[in-house]
Amino acid sequence: VQLVESGGGLVQPGGSLRLSCVASGFTFSSYLMNWYRQAPGKEREWVARISSGGSIRGYQDSVRGRFTISRDNVKNTVFLQMNNLKPEDTAVYYCCARNSMYDYWGQGTQVTVSS
Repeated sequence: VQLVESGGGLVQPGGSLRLSCVASGFTFSSYLMNWYRQAPGKEREWVARISSGGSIRGYQDSVRGRFTISRDNVKNTVFLQMNNLKPEDTAVYYCCARNSMYDYWGQGTQVTVSS
């Protein structure tokens, strides 16, 4: 099982980034997919989720309207489009695959929002 995030980097406030997470080793289309983040000195927090088929999405209040989660079950990839980024969005972002029995996590990608 492997989840590999990419797309992080340094961006100015108000900018955009698109994170990707490519999955392998399990039946991706059967799993709820999540994005979490962890800022320095803080606990990991949930950011967004998308149902296995992609029809149901949920967001943390602080990112709703700015972030969009999506998935491609053919390419086994989940995305997080992040717009109007703020300094408080700075964190390591992790994707997480979840079903009733298992949680799989990626290694994370750093997002830094700074001028």
